[in-house]
Amino acid sequence: MLHNDSGEETAHESAGDRAGGHPRVTLRRITAQDEAEFLELVRASIDLHHPWMSLPTTSEEFRAYLARFDDPRSAEGLLVCVRQTGEIAGNINSNSIIRGRFQCGSLGYAAFAPTAGQGYMSEGLGLVLRHAFQELRLHRLEANVQPGNHASRRLLERHGFRREGYSPEMLFIDGAWRDHERWAITSTMMGIVPDSPHPTLPAR
Repeated sequence: MLHNDSGEETAHESAGDRAGGHPRVTLRRITAQDEAEFLELVRASIDLHHPWMSLPTTSEEFRAYLARFDDPRSAEGLLVCVRQTGEIAGNINSNSIIRGRFQCGSLGYAAFAPTAGQGYMSEGLGLVLRHAFQELRLHRLEANVQPGNHASRRLLERHGFRREGYSPEMLFIDGAWRDHERWAITSTMMGIVPDSPHPTLPAR
């Protein structure tokens, strides 16, 4: 279930909510109002993120980062927030969404140091998967992980992602082209069938 800027729940329910579950986190879309908290958390998490990722650390970088999600048809930036406090625990993005016969997006995610290690990102990823497969009606989500990023690999394994391959020098991160493992999960693997297919999916 996504929340709007005021914190009120939207009309969309996650599978966990319908089943009577009460997750410790909620999801909401990132906005310009999140700049100060987001940048503070990124700066507090530099040691946690290095060398696996590089997130915005200045206002200019944050605005450019936010602009990536101007068109929700191609990318969606979500924040994982602690339900009790509203504190941002991490972010999970669905990037490079392609429709038609592919119906696929690429995940990017990061935990923030103040709340890392408490399981919030795992709960958040579970909600994101249900949102992507039920509401966005995607069929497949991919995630690319550097081989040494064991925490990220464990997160994906916990949610049933399968390792599909290895790509040398795949992404430019921290000043160099880094090798990545390719992981993916489909709606079929999770047993999620949307009420109707996305309108861009061909009939045959």
